[in-house]
Amino acid sequence: MRKTIIGVMGGGDANKKDIKLAYDLGALIAKEGWVLLNGGRSAGIMEASSKGCKEHGGITVGILPGRDSSSTSKYIDIQILTGMGDARNYINVLSSDVVIACKGGAGTISEIALALKNGKKVILLDFDIDDTFEEYRNSGLLLKAQSPEEAIKLTKNILSVSGVGN
Repeated sequence: MRKTIIGVMGGGDANKKDIKLAYDLGALIAKEGWVLLNGGRSAGIMEASSKGCKEHGGITVGILPGRDSSSTSKYIDIQILTGMGDARNYINVLSSDVVIACKGGAGTISEIALALKNGKKVILLDFDIDDTFEEYRNSGLLLKAQSPEEAIKLTKNILSVSGVGN
């Protein structure tokens, strides 16, 4: 049986609160036995979610923008060097069964948009993006969570409906 892959998207710059949320989210993903996929860099949400996952026995995959591994987080098990820059965002979202978006900037917004355009469920973790994607919220593709625990509960519901297993 193939492993469930949860994409965790978020900014390279993050404050202490968002780092804690990402770390806790990574830990919960590991506890569920899911694989965590993110941008793979040793910065912000990527580093924190990978660290939380690894420190709780999980598997991590990093989809990196460059051609060398110099920016890879030490908490990434499997690094995929793309040489694609921001175009790697397609790989991030299309390879994920569910996308959980933590706070970020334009790169994170682009990942949310790509996921929604491709029919992927997206959970916003304590991340308000106004009414930009209201049609997707109304259709049930875009959901909101205020805590990592709530994000995991929503993810479980999504996975059970879609039939994707561990």
